[in-house]
Amino acid sequence: LDVRVEEQDGSVQTFSVETAQVPYLTRPGQLRYKMTTGRPRDYNHSTQGPYFATGELSWGLTNAWSLYGGGIFSQDYNSLAVGAGRDMNAFGTLSADVTHASARFPGDKNRQGRSWRLSYSKRFDEINSEVTFAGYRFSERNYLTMGEYLDMRYREGYVGNSKELYTLQATKNFADLRLSTHINWSHQTYWNRPATDRYSVSLNKYFDLGDWRHLSLSLNAARSEFNGRKDDSAYISLTMPFGSGTVGYNGSMSRDRYTQNASWSQRLDNNDYYSINAGNSVGGGEGTRSQMSGYYSHLGNMADVTTNFNWAQSQYSSFGISASGGMTATAEGVALHPGGVQGGTRLMVSTDGVSGVPVGFQGHTNAFGIAVIPGVPNYYRTRAEIDVNRLPDDVESGGTPVVELALTEGAIGFRRFDVLKGSKVVAILSQEDGRHPPFGATVHNAKDRELGMVSDSGLAWLTGVNPDERLTVHWSGSAQCEVVLPRVIPAQQLLLPCKPVTRG
Repeated sequence: LDVRVEEQDGSVQTFSVETAQVPYLTRPGQLRYKMTTGRPRDYNHSTQGPYFATGELSWGLTNAWSLYGGGIFSQDYNSLAVGAGRDMNAFGTLSADVTHASARFPGDKNRQGRSWRLSYSKRFDEINSEVTFAGYRFSERNYLTMGEYLDMRYREGYVGNSKELYTLQATKNFADLRLSTHINWSHQTYWNRPATDRYSVSLNKYFDLGDWRHLSLSLNAARSEFNGRKDDSAYISLTMPFGSGTVGYNGSMSRDRYTQNASWSQRLDNNDYYSINAGNSVGGGEGTRSQMSGYYSHLGNMADVTTNFNWAQSQYSSFGISASGGMTATAEGVALHPGGVQGGTRLMVSTDGVSGVPVGFQGHTNAFGIAVIPGVPNYYRTRAEIDVNRLPDDVESGGTPVVELALTEGAIGFRRFDVLKGSKVVAILSQEDGRHPPFGATVHNAKDRELGMVSDSGLAWLTGVNPDERLTVHWSGSAQCEVVLPRVIPAQQLLLPCKPVTRG
């Protein structure tokens, strides 16, 4: 979708946004891939099963067609998938693929099978609705996913051999009512057990109540049907701003047990957030139990750090801490940064070697003047900026502190900011014959950056100067004389002799 924005000052911006998407669609001529290796973990958080490697890739043939594939490889389980995606413009996007899997069990018992999948996505802008995902999968009797293979060989949780899976997810927004709805349905059949059906519907409403503003109400109802048994659940949540934080209430019902909690959450600054929850649960033949939980997160310059605790009366208590970060290395530089999504879109910015420059709402440039902003939206115009209100005293933005760009999925963008680091001084420039450089002469550093302008009587206000730095003074279209800063720059007015430039 091509968008044209005409501002009040007459300026015009044009850009494009996506209107439909299916995973693995890639721009023509581009190749996207990612690889992972590891070992499975069971429900008790212990590693179990073979080491494995997995990877996937997508290659853009044209603006409309992409080929994609992937695989999982281990000692006893291997699978390989190949497929194609098609952008049908106003008719949405469609993809289809086939997967072949082979599994080996003790006693040389082998199973091989295939699975076919069809996926569709479409946004209906005229009615502000979206079929976010509609899919169908058929699997042969001997086909096993890696999860099914692990459950069957190492665990007692093997739940069946999948046959057919139908899924549908749809969203409808009512902008005038500040209301959104979401419907989810799935039907799973098996080769060796009865089918399972799952339904859920949710509503989210934003509203004002008297003097209270920006309240949020969420409702959710779900049903699961298996072997003639129906399990129903419901959930309600209400949040409202209160002072500097947010107060909330949520209640849920599942299998005749009712749970309710009250919560308080607050963002301390751009980088720190915490929440506390307390409540109880009753019914279901288990008596009344109290519970409490808490969460704290800090968005650091190189990692996201989170801590949490959970306590349930007469059942369990737990405490956890985690850190998530990444490293991005390109020809423009290297930087550690908070995690974001593995392989996700991100933006690298450079401040020409100036460290400690605040970028965006969190983070600073590292010792090499590099910072990475993770989690950049795909295909949407995004702003990246230097926070001029938090700049160190000896740092100034020499150009525009804001850049705009739109990145493709998985791309690593790069932008350079014009930044000056150094002292601010008032200097009087004097030539060897006692005269001053003319009014309007400009002072430049070795990178030809203008640091100031000469006024009456040789007076100049200079920014971004450093000890022992050599500066040139320009007039009549070229450098005419040069000055050298002292080793220690005084706070008071500085007298700088300006010697003629030696021309080779």
